[in-house]
Amino acid sequence: MTKEERLEAEKKRIYEMQSYEREYADCGLICGIDEAGRGPFAGPVVAGAVILPRDCDILYINDSKKLSEKKREEVYAQIREKAVAWAVGMASPERIDEINILQATYEAMREAIKNLGVVPDILLNDAVTIPGVDIKQVPIIKGDAKCLSIAAASIMAKVTRDAIMVEYDKTYPGYGFASHKGYGTKQHIMAIKELGPLPIHRRSFIHKYDPSQSK
Repeated sequence: MTKEERLEAEKKRIYEMQSYEREYADCGLICGIDEAGRGPFAGPVVAGAVILPRDCDILYINDSKKLSEKKREEVYAQIREKAVAWAVGMASPERIDEINILQATYEAMREAIKNLGVVPDILLNDAVTIPGVDIKQVPIIKGDAKCLSIAAASIMAKVTRDAIMVEYDKTYPGYGFASHKGYGTKQHIMAIKELGPLPIHRRSFIHKYDPSQSK
């Protein structure tokens, strides 16, 4: 496939991912919502909210998990530059332990919406309906792979969270946060067992690996 053919294929893919935006175009401002970090043992859960322009010409927006780190950061920079509005919200490890990961995720999503600075007319969410939000919502299963606005939100959340974990790696050397970003890898579990838990660990996630919990 030539370079021109690859470019045309990418433009077609982006057009297909805008099907939900076209379907709900008459609603007004459309905001995509997604999160990053529900599964890790450490660090916050981060939600992204993105309102893309109707004539969005940003290529390579996709589910953040399908993009390389380099490509995610390139697309992140373009979204920051060209989005009508974007924002993130977070819930801390302490908050996750206090109210559980699902409720903390909803809290982070509500914060991201509030931080936008404008009020969207409709939310396209990755699979969930967010409680306590007085805006029309459309949950889309596997939305980060099907809907451009949700995919954009997934990128903003993922890049933001990864940057936080890289900074934590500097503060807490020996745990490998820069590489695994807080997920429960073998390296991470061994570090918890040998070095003990940190303030950024989710105690409700790591209790069986925490030496202080051993009888």
